[in-house]
Amino acid sequence: MNDSPRIHVISETAFFIQGQGVHTGFLDCVNLLRQDTDVEVVVNGAGWGDLMHAHTYGPYYFWKGRRYRGRRVFTAHVIPDSIKGSLPLWPIFMPFARWYLRRVYSYADVCIAISPAVKRAIQGLKADTRIVQIYNPVDTERFFPSPELRAATRKRLALPKDAFVVLGVGQLEPRKGVEDFLAISKACPDMHFVWAGGRPFGMMTAGVASLNKQIPSAQGRVRFLGLLPLEDMPAIYNAADLLLFPSYQENCPLAPLEAAASGLPVIYRDIPEYADLYKSPYLKAKDRGEFIALTKQMAEDGSFHAQGCLISSRLFAQFDKETIRGQLLGLYQEILEG
Repeated sequence: MNDSPRIHVISETAFFIQGQGVHTGFLDCVNLLRQDTDVEVVVNGAGWGDLMHAHTYGPYYFWKGRRYRGRRVFTAHVIPDSIKGSLPLWPIFMPFARWYLRRVYSYADVCIAISPAVKRAIQGLKADTRIVQIYNPVDTERFFPSPELRAATRKRLALPKDAFVVLGVGQLEPRKGVEDFLAISKACPDMHFVWAGGRPFGMMTAGVASLNKQIPSAQGRVRFLGLLPLEDMPAIYNAADLLLFPSYQENCPLAPLEAAASGLPVIYRDIPEYADLYKSPYLKAKDRGEFIALTKQMAEDGSFHAQGCLISSRLFAQFDKETIRGQLLGLYQEILEG
C-alpha cells in the first residue's frame, strides 16, 4: 500500500466487557496491522484515519463512522442467532436484534464475514452492504506449546503434574455448553476440570439462576478461573491436556484455534457451522454421551491423544495471520482507491 494510510480501528470492548471473543478479535486485528510497516494504526479516540474498521456495533460505532462515509469496514462477530442462550428472554429480543443488526451491517460499506454462517446471516437480513469473507487470525507467536509454561501454570493452579486436565473456555452461559461441561466432569471423576471465563454481562446473562445452583456443587471437581485477560490464556492452554468446546452456536471461535495452536486436542460439538468453516477434519461429539466417551478415550489412550494433537496442528493452519493480513490490506487499498 502507498503513502502509509491510517486505519482507524475501533471497538467499545476497550472500554468495558473484555474477556470475550469480540475483544480478542479486536486486539488481534490491531496487533496484526501494527506488524506491517506500510500502514499506520489509530485506535479508538487516539485520532482519525483514512478508513474506519469497527468490531462492535454500539453508539460509538455510529458516532465515529459519521466522518467515514464510503470508507467504513465492519467485522461481523455477532449475528442474530448469537443471542440464543446468551440473553434471558432471547425470543422476545430476537425481532429487535434482527432489525438492529441489519442497520449495523448496512451502515458499513464493507462487512467482513468471519465465516460462511456469518455471510449467510448478513445476506438473510438483506443488509445493504458488500460482504467479504475473511477469517479470524490465530497468532502462533502468542499461542504455542511450552513445557515451561505448562509446569509453571500447573504449579500456580495446584494441578498435579501427572493429572489429566480438561479445559473449557467461554462465557458462563447456556450457549457455551457449560451445563454439559459440568455433566462431563461428573462422569469423569479421575480427571481435573478447569473453566476459564465468566459473565461479562452480569445478571443480563442467560441461565444465571440455573447455573448459580449448579456451580457450587461442582466446585470440588471443576476449577472456575473467571474472566482472564488475553495475555494469561497461553499459560492456561498449556496447563491442560484437552479442550472441550461444547458450544451450541459459534461463528469463527478463537478459543479452540488458540488451544489447537498451543498443542491441545480439541473436541467440538457437532454443529453445522463448523462443517462449513473448517477445511480440515476436526474431532466432534453429538451429545454428552459422545463427549464423555471421547474425553475418557483421550485420557486413557495415548495414541488417540497424539492423533488429536495432529488433527489440531492441521486445523489452525487455515487461519494463518500472514494470509489474513494480506487480505485486510488488500481490502483497505481497494476501498481507499475507490
